[in-house]
Amino acid sequence: MDKKRNEWIVGGLLIVIGLFFFLNEFFELPGLESLAIYFVLGLGLFFLAWGVLTRQAGLMIPGGILTGIGLGIALVAGPFEFEDGDLSGGVFMGAFALGWVLITLFTAVFSDETHWWPLIPAAIMAIISGALLVEGPFMVVLEWLGKLWPLALIVGGIAILIGARKLGAKEPDSADLDDVHIEKLELK
Repeated sequence: MDKKRNEWIVGGLLIVIGLFFFLNEFFELPGLESLAIYFVLGLGLFFLAWGVLTRQAGLMIPGGILTGIGLGIALVAGPFEFEDGDLSGGVFMGAFALGWVLITLFTAVFSDETHWWPLIPAAIMAIISGALLVEGPFMVVLEWLGKLWPLALIVGGIAILIGARKLGAKEPDSADLDDVHIEKLELK
């Protein structure tokens, strides 16, 4: 029964989305533009509600992401519409970070498994949001991080090569294992 209900929900959602985009292509209905602003937010909330009702953590992931993006769009298009792109970007990134936090929160409360990994992108986005909103020294640090991030790849590559070299030195090849086995047989 759950599968049939899910199919009805997904089918209905696809019809509503299709009608929305169809109307948006051919008609300029009053209020359709403002409806478009809240569409992604509504879709995210739909996935969150669906995940809560079915207790499926997998549905809460797109729900959190879409809710964060939709909230960011709604805030930037509405009350936080600034002429300065950095401030608008900071508000959007903060809302997007909140969406990632929602994944951890909703999976912890409403499912059998808690996803902690979304807190990593949430923290990164929150730092970027703070830097965009505060500006000044944070922007300088963010600019330098933007230039120096390839160093993390280089350090990671060196660490992997060193680990592989140490691992290669510790592992005898199959010929050495045969010699050890023969020596043990001769000792008996």
